[in-house]
Amino acid sequence: MTHPLASRLSTAAFAFRGYNTTNLGRTPELLDHPAYGPTVERYLDDASAAASDIVGRQIDLAARVRRREETSLASYDEAIALIVAVEMAQIDLLAEFFGVVYAQAKMAYGYSLGELAAVVASGLFEMEHALRLPLSVAADAVALTADVTMGVLFSRGPLLDIGLVEKLCLEINLAGQGVVGMSSILAPNTVLLLGQGNTIDRFAARMPEAFPARVYLRKNKEQWPPMHTSIVWQRNIPNRVGVMMQTLPGEFKRPVPPLLSLVTGKLSYNDHNAREILNRWIDQPQRLWDAVYETLASGVKTVIHVGPDPNLIPATFQRLRDNMAAQLARRSFNSLGLRAISHAVKRPWLTALLPSRSAMLRAPLVEHIILEDWLLEQKVP
Repeated sequence: MTHPLASRLSTAAFAFRGYNTTNLGRTPELLDHPAYGPTVERYLDDASAAASDIVGRQIDLAARVRRREETSLASYDEAIALIVAVEMAQIDLLAEFFGVVYAQAKMAYGYSLGELAAVVASGLFEMEHALRLPLSVAADAVALTADVTMGVLFSRGPLLDIGLVEKLCLEINLAGQGVVGMSSILAPNTVLLLGQGNTIDRFAARMPEAFPARVYLRKNKEQWPPMHTSIVWQRNIPNRVGVMMQTLPGEFKRPVPPLLSLVTGKLSYNDHNAREILNRWIDQPQRLWDAVYETLASGVKTVIHVGPDPNLIPATFQRLRDNMAAQLARRSFNSLGLRAISHAVKRPWLTALLPSRSAMLRAPLVEHIILEDWLLEQKVP
């Protein structure tokens, strides 16, 4: 039986979540589900076997899920395997029970670890092979976390000058007292910084002279592996992953559906460059805002959020939606209403009159589906 959602895939995007401080989500319910359970358990067992072989100790993800035992930084390797396995299982459940086939979507992308999952789902690598990349260096990533702090840099005034942020990070690094760098560009006014020692504090101290008023820095209390920053150079992580990439089994074909990389912020994957992009993925910032804008500009009407308790990508879209609603309420567009705006963005002549980033007007019109919630709400055929 095919669900009506299948007919909407040509205008749908799949968004895969990455590592977070909590990673179980509603997976225990999916595992206990009389229809879904066997498929979920199969993926958890496959990921457990692969992870056990890679890290050299016994891992049982299904048992962890049944105990409803959350992952932590101490079990970072298990979190990696769990997230990817659950994302693959959710994609499989869509096709198996509802005829909603991932490959028929307009596009897909993933944040951080989610990009690796998206590459697997798009048919470029087998899950067991792709997991070798992050799991082989997971212990070193955790070791680097010991003195790393996350800072959320944001502006309530002008757009952030990303070049200036990079320059200030480099100037602080020159002192030789720890490294700080951008890990993610969440929006034109928000970036995530990860810094060793007191580098985040030193960045904050330099802000009044470097940035205009109304730019702020808030420290995050959680600990995060410093992926997507040059901090990982200190354990030679990119080079080691690059060597593994040279012999990593996989297909030489274009991903299906087309895959947007958060390394480049574009639909950059072709039939042979997945290894190159994933190697850059290790130490280069995640360009989430580019993915969000491309989603809107490409005419996507539905975003399906994959993984356990997806948070960051849905929250980013929601903030944009709220900001657009507030902005429109203060301008003459308010008199048009959302229905009129939906017509406006379909008319090239009217779109040409709007600002260059006119696709942002579509933010309030895009539907978001949290896949684990959707699956548990359905009546299984």
